[in-house]
Amino acid sequence: MSTVEIVSFGYLHDAPPAAHLTIDLRHHFRDPHVSPELRYMTADDAPVRAAVLGTAGIAALVEATATAVAAFASGPSAGTVTVADGCAGGRHRAPTFARALAARLTAAGHTVSVRHRDMGKDVVQR
Repeated sequence: MSTVEIVSFGYLHDAPPAAHLTIDLRHHFRDPHVSPELRYMTADDAPVRAAVLGTAGIAALVEATATAVAAFASGPSAGTVTVADGCAGGRHRAPTFARALAARLTAAGHTVSVRHRDMGKDVVQR
């Protein structure tokens, strides 16, 4: 199996990191930021994870991304496959998705590292 690096990020903080696959979670999945009780939480908090993972389409996107990673990993070049996944601020959807993808890929035998570029940054006021 291959080595996979997953980087979660927020588009409102900086440009997306370089990656083989970039997943944009901004427009098709409801942002927990809109809920005042979740706004100042992060993916480290169970209510945020439940809200994101309970969103229709997220589980299917995790599976589809895992399939895409497997395709990259089966190519003739043996190297790390990098996946970047981003949402608006990088505190809710992206890190939750990154962790779900990492769990799925680890279960499939890949060696996975996860980095949350923007999860520790302040809430973007918008």
